[in-house]
Amino acid sequence: MSSLPPALARTITALDAISIWSGKAAAWLILPMVGSLVYEVISRYVFDEPTIWAYDMTYMLYGVFFMLGSAFTLQRKGHIRTDSFYTNWSPRLQGTVDALCYVLFFFPGLGVFAYVNWDFFLVSLRQSERVVSSPWMPVIYPVKGFMFLAVVLLLVQGFSELLKSCWAALHGEWP
Repeated sequence: MSSLPPALARTITALDAISIWSGKAAAWLILPMVGSLVYEVISRYVFDEPTIWAYDMTYMLYGVFFMLGSAFTLQRKGHIRTDSFYTNWSPRLQGTVDALCYVLFFFPGLGVFAYVNWDFFLVSLRQSERVVSSPWMPVIYPVKGFMFLAVVLLLVQGFSELLKSCWAALHGEWP
């Protein structure tokens, strides 16, 4: 990033730092998720006393873990990409295609998802929505709130990636 103007380098670094921090924070969710699975296995097979909450806890934690990790994955270039053509393109063409895809597909799609998801979360929160298919009946609105947070984090990282793409499109090198 040495060739970038200082303000642009600071902006990209700050946006990337948000994704890195949130990804590392979300990674800690693996501990309670595995803990609930281990607890369930021991309760079920050693003491013959299965829990009513472990399955729900596991899938909700995994969902949050997966969603909150998406911005970190984008920052690390870990999302699926069709590389058959892309790797042979010049940085200028890669940046142009990436910038166009962010503007035409990424931001509009996530914008709609954020708009719909915010309402989805608010309705769930107001109703104190619960998972009715479970005997434990945990509240589900925190998971829906994390869905919205994941979209916001993806939008933040998407803006960083757009800045990098525009730089590559204009200057023929990736920052």
